[in-house]
Amino acid sequence: MSASSPKTRRPTIYDVAKLAGVSPSLVSLVLQAPARVSDKRREAVQAAISELGYRPSRAATTLASNRTKSIGLVIDDYRNLWFVDLLRGMESVLSDLGYHVMLADSRPGEHRIKEATDGLLAMHIDALVIAAEPSEPMLARTWVPTVVAGWRMGVPSGADLITNDDDGGGGLAASHLLELGHTRIGHLSGSDGASAHRRAGFRRRIQEAGVDVLIAESQGTSEEDGYAAASWLLDHHPDTTAIFAANDTMAVGAFAVLKARGLRVPNDISVIGYDNSPLAKSRYLDITSVDNRSDVVGINAAHRLLARIEDPAIKPERTLIDPVLVVRSTTSRPAP
Repeated sequence: MSASSPKTRRPTIYDVAKLAGVSPSLVSLVLQAPARVSDKRREAVQAAISELGYRPSRAATTLASNRTKSIGLVIDDYRNLWFVDLLRGMESVLSDLGYHVMLADSRPGEHRIKEATDGLLAMHIDALVIAAEPSEPMLARTWVPTVVAGWRMGVPSGADLITNDDDGGGGLAASHLLELGHTRIGHLSGSDGASAHRRAGFRRRIQEAGVDVLIAESQGTSEEDGYAAASWLLDHHPDTTAIFAANDTMAVGAFAVLKARGLRVPNDISVIGYDNSPLAKSRYLDITSVDNRSDVVGINAAHRLLARIEDPAIKPERTLIDPVLVVRSTTSRPAP
């Protein structure tokens, strides 16, 4: 078999059929159900596709099946890298089935998440994952099968909730620092749903140990918020020996404050984050962190959406994923 790829236009299914010596309908069958085609003909078609650089038209597939094979994912901030594992988990399930994930960043703000979500829905996605705080209009109901990933202040009617057990994770962080011997433990928190659950778990475990609760709460959970919260905490509680940040990004903000004040991690102050994001895994930062297992959340979200796409009548469920503490170099026993 030998032929040159068309130089002036995109190759079509008819070009593939001509080069492979088969009908266009057989090419279509190879693309949609290759197991139903003999090895010889399938290999001929696949060889022609490879030689021509043919790519099936997603628009044509959409018209034929009434599906776009697209899943929308709304996150709250590109700067917070917790969503990387979530996306990887989703794609590990969806990619082999021909689905692709369309990502939209809403940043904080109700109107922003509505705009991001409306933009995805306008592209006729088959399903939606919300990894941000839903806006008020979204709480009534979404148009497509929807999963909310992570604790939020509200969940749209008819949506599944798949989340890390953040209450348990906050308790894990507190227990780790208590077991190391810390009794002056500060917590940097935010105002979103996940932060609220992490704060509640932390507070409960600290109070059980009979230790004072030191909490610096901010509106957001960015590096800047972590910096401001850590500054407030050390201004008001300079004897703090350990800090638990609501996420790894806030922990990085705390590092900047500690460095500016001449305090060493973990010699003077231990620091623990949350999410086990790429920041925490960095060999340079090497942050002790609670792993929220976002990849497992993503895997579960993908499977749940696929089931809802096939049967929209399935009732929504709530699924909790157990967190895991990952101990690295930023926590140790307090200085004597």
